[in-house]
Formats: sequence, structure tokens, C-alpha cells
Amino acid sequence: MTYDERTVVHRDEVVDGDPVDPRYDRGTAVTSRTVERRPSGGAVVGRIVVFLFGLIQAVILLRIVLLLLDAREGNDLVSFILNTSQIFVSPFNGMLNVDNLKSGGSVFDLAALLALIGWTVLEAIILAAVGIFKREPSV
Repeated sequence: MTYDERTVVHRDEVVDGDPVDPRYDRGTAVTSRTVERRPSGGAVVGRIVVFLFGLIQAVILLRIVLLLLDAREGNDLVSFILNTSQIFVSPFNGMLNVDNLKSGGSVFDLAALLALIGWTVLEAIILAAVGIFKREPSV
């Protein structure tokens, strides 16, 4: 991770010798240094991308689990998760001849699995593109 670093140097002249610390004789310069480190812009953008794609992936994973467990779609929370995840899964519907594998009431949503893989690949591409524009620290 790249960090922006800013160094601030203060120089003070000691007029009289310091009786407590004999290192500071008359006229010796005292230097204090403050280093401020914070993530660079590219690192912040990378964190935001990872966070947003993490939310998308979590919703898709919840969809897969809820459909495998045959969760009741009448429940408000289950309905919300399935409807929200449908936004991210719908571009991947119809890619395969079979979108769902059914066993009793349980459903394995292959389109959701493809969506999870697709969104992860897209995240990796975006992170690689952001990485191109990261500044390297100067020596």
C-alpha cells in the first residue's frame, strides 16, 4: 500500500544553554521532526472498490445460501436479499442452458454462481487499473 508522507522540520535556536540537558549548549540548534503518513489517493480508491464489490459479493452469496436452504420468500428480509441480488445476477441469466439445479425445495442458482465469478473478475480488473495509476514513493 502506498502512503503519502509529509515531513515537517522545525529548527529552534537555543539562546541559553539548557541546565537540565547538557547536550544543548549555547547556540545549538534543536530540530524536531514530524512525519505525517496517510494513504495515497490510489490506495483510497482501491479500498472503496474492494468495499463496494465486497457488498455485491456478500449479497450474491446470501442469495445462493438462502436458495439452497429453501428460505421462505414471503419473509421480508429474504425477499429484500433476493430482489437486491437479482439486480447483480440478471446480466448472467441465460448464459447456460440450465440456470437452476433443483433438488426438492432447494435450488442451486448457477446464474448467481456465474455472477459471483463475473463480479470478482471485474473487481480484479478495476483494481489492476487503479494500481497502474498509483504513485511509488520517491527515494
